[in-house]
This record gives sequence, structure tokens and C-alpha cells, in this order.
Amino acid sequence: MTDEIVQKIPAAQYADNACMAESSAATVRVPFYRHHLGDAEKASLLAALERPFLTTGDQTVEFERRFAELLGVQHAVGMSSWTDAARMVLLAWGIGPGDEVITTPLTFIASANVILHVGATPVFVDVEPDTFNIDAALVREAITPRTRAILPVHLYGLMCDMQGLRQIAKERDLLILEDAAHCVEGRRDGAGVGQLGDAACFSFYATKNLTCGEGGAVVTNDTRLAERLAILRLHGMDRTAAQRYSGAYRHWDMIDLGWKSNMSNLDAALLLPQLAGVEQRLERREHIARQYEAAIAKLPGLQVQHLPSAARSARHLFTVLAPSGLRDQYLAALQAEGIGVAVNYRAITELTWYREQRDRWRAVGSLRNARSIGERTLTLPLYPAMTDGEVQAVIDALTRVHGRYRAA
Repeated sequence: MTDEIVQKIPAAQYADNACMAESSAATVRVPFYRHHLGDAEKASLLAALERPFLTTGDQTVEFERRFAELLGVQHAVGMSSWTDAARMVLLAWGIGPGDEVITTPLTFIASANVILHVGATPVFVDVEPDTFNIDAALVREAITPRTRAILPVHLYGLMCDMQGLRQIAKERDLLILEDAAHCVEGRRDGAGVGQLGDAACFSFYATKNLTCGEGGAVVTNDTRLAERLAILRLHGMDRTAAQRYSGAYRHWDMIDLGWKSNMSNLDAALLLPQLAGVEQRLERREHIARQYEAAIAKLPGLQVQHLPSAARSARHLFTVLAPSGLRDQYLAALQAEGIGVAVNYRAITELTWYREQRDRWRAVGSLRNARSIGERTLTLPLYPAMTDGEVQAVIDALTRVHGRYRAA
């Protein structure tokens, strides 16, 4: 799931990439994102370059083992992206034409696109007005005889009501694929990501809490699913290159119709050193987020995501809802102050392609909350490399901008 970054004033112009937001009116003082990779990742990558296999090999296997251990699940399968990971899970489950998958419209487009990629129909239900996550009660109402799975999105790092969704899935014999692109560190109601769903997919895109630039993974407790995904990600071949060429040559066979979606040793080499610092980086993001929340509590008319008491957010993104009708003005004004900004996300159903292809998906109800949040949301910088001075600069700029529009 990539981030929608505001590139220039006027703020209505958007592009989906990880570039620093730039302003024609001011030099960027606080970039929207700055990665945390350093000497340990460089050393790990250089070590990988000394090995005979750059593609899927020992380091990928080691990352998969340690990532599964970190999350408390049995299996992890490294992939080239979240999108490929999710698409292959749906295909491995046999989901396709004639089937429906229930999801949220308040997410990055990949969450819904993968459903269409396998020929199934996305069914959008509204989100909770305070957590911005999919409303479990509405999921129940959306189920039809064609429903095969639920695809909840742990938005900004806050886990959905997985206990509620698990109960619905159990009652109606449905599968759950968690979109955990934002949520490596999340927990809620005593469970972590991947522990209540049938599978969970992660992104290691450039701006994610764990990153190798591009990449993804599936975690699951289903051994048969994990084994099949390991085959599907490499054309359906029964042996990887490392398995074919380590020692005496061993013939390979194609035992399934697969794709090219594997994680390489180079990706794994960048990811492995980051695993030890997951909690430390989360602590820093949590500290920054709490400073933002304290400041915004003093600015009437702004709203932030509500975190239930039994939840720990991964704090991947920090969004604030501007007063209705003023989001783009806030974006432009913050950018003029030198603050990198983004939009996460406009409701998928409001995007041009989805509006023009209305017969390829359906919605339950008006999606009022998702549309309202999508029209008001703006994202502030949030990453471990931010200095205290940069955090204060963001707070000061937001305070000035808010004061200007409150007085107008």
C-alpha cells in the first residue's frame, strides 16, 4: 500500500509515490518521510552480495523464520509485494469469478484491486467513524451466498475488531485475509496480527515500518497454504534456484501454475537487521504520535483516530481530519510552511476508475463515514528519524494553519 503524497501547490494535485513533498512557496523543513536504514543494513546487504545466490535463498529463509517468530505464527512466505502476496492467497483459496470478498473503501487501492485481479467482486462496507476501520456489524449485513472471504485493513497501524470478525467468519464459514501493510507491531484484545485471520499480508514498501524498498510477505498458521504459496511465488516450480544448484544438480518440475513474486536474498538482507529494532522504533513513533495528539486536543475542530483501550497501534501513519471542506487548504498551507504532507486515503469508490466501473463492485449502504473521512484526512510526518525539533515544527505549523482558518 503506497502513500498518496502531495507534490505541489495547489494541493489538489496528487501522485502515488514515496517522494518528499516539495513546495514552490517554501523549502521543505520536515520531509514527509525519511527511512531509518543505516550501517547494519548496509553491512547485511554487502554480505548478501558475497553469497552465490542473490535470489531466494538462505537469507530469505532466515527472514521468514524470524518474521514468523516475531509475530507468533507458524509460517511466513516472503513475496515481492503486498499486492502479489494478497493476490496469491486469494488464488490459493480458489476465490474467483462469481465470488465476493467484503472489504473497506478507506484504504489504498491495492486492497480492492487484488479482489478484481482474481475475478471476484469487492463488496464495500462502511467504516467506524472513530477508529476509521471496517465496521464488523456491517460486515455481517453484507454477507450473501456468494461471499467467500473478508479482507479487513488494519488502517494506519490500528488492528480491526478481529475478535468480532473471527466470530462472524466462524458462523458463516468464511476466510479472513488481513491487510497488515501498516501493522507489523499491532495488537488488540490479546491477539497480534495473523493470529486470528487465516492469513495476513504485509508490505515492506519504502515508507513502511519494516522496509526493503519493495517487498511483502504472507504469514499463516495453515501449513498447506504456506507450502502452496512457496510454490506459486516461483512459477509453480517445486525447487528454488538455490535448491537446484546447491550441490549436485537436481531436476525441477512445474507442479502448479504460478507467478514470479518471490522475495530475494537482497530484500531479506535489508530486512533482517531491522527485526531487532522493531520495538525501539515503535516506541519513538508512539512518543511522536502522543505529542501530536496532545497538541491537536487543543485545536477545536480537528479529529484523530480513536485507539480502543485494548489496542496497541503500530503507529505507521498519523492522520488528522481537517474541518469539512478545508482539507486541501490545510494541505497547501502546511506545505507552504515547509511540512511534508500526504493523503491516506480518499475512499476507493470515489476514484475515477471505480466510478466508471460501477458494475464490477458493490457497496452496502452509503459509505458515508468512509467518504467523509476520505474528504477530510491529511497525514503528518511520522517516522523514527524525526528529531524533536522537527516534531515541534510540525505542531507549530499545524497550530498556525488551524488558527488562520478558524479565524477566517
